[in-house]
Amino acid sequence: MAGKILKFTRFGNPILRRVAQRLSDEAIQSSEIQQLITDMRYTVEEEKTGVGLAAPQVGIDKALALIAIKPTPLRPNRDRFESIIINPTYTGVGKRTGMWEGCISAGRGSNTLFGKALRYKTIEASWIDSEGNHHQEILKGLIAHVFQHETDHLNGVLFVDRVRDTTTYMMADEYRKRVAQKS
Repeated sequence: MAGKILKFTRFGNPILRRVAQRLSDEAIQSSEIQQLITDMRYTVEEEKTGVGLAAPQVGIDKALALIAIKPTPLRPNRDRFESIIINPTYTGVGKRTGMWEGCISAGRGSNTLFGKALRYKTIEASWIDSEGNHHQEILKGLIAHVFQHETDHLNGVLFVDRVRDTTTYMMADEYRKRVAQKS
C-alpha cells in the first residue's frame, strides 16, 4: 500500500470540535482504515509535522491517531514511541501541570501557535493498535503528554481549551528562541 500526503484541517473547521467515531475491531482491519493509517504515517514522515497526528486533523471522523516520537538532532536523548492509537482513553495520575505544546491545526512552521496546556505527567492509558491488539499501560513524560493531546483531538478538545494562562501564547519562532533553547 503506497501512502499519500493528506490535507490538514485548521482551527475553525467543525470536524475538530466533534467527538470522532469509535472503531470496531472489524473496522480496524478494513482496507479503508489500513490505508488511512498508511497515509497518516506517510504524511507525518514526509511533512515533518511533529510528534502526532489525529484523523480529524486530516478531515477524517474516526477515533484514530498516530504518535510518532523519535530522537531529533536537537533532542537526541528523546524516548522513541511510535504507535497508532485507536479508541484511546486515559486517566490522569496526580495533578495537572502547565506543559508547552503546539498543534499543526493551529499553524505550521514559525506560524504555529504554542501555549502552556494543563497536562498530566503520568497517565493510565488504554488503546487499540493498528493490528487490533488492546493495550493498557502507564505512560510518562512526553509520551503521556502527546497521548493526551491526540486523545483530546478525538474528543473535540483542542490544546487551547487546556491553556489556563493565556499570557503563555506565542508563535513557534518565539517559542524556539525563548523556551526551547533553554530546555
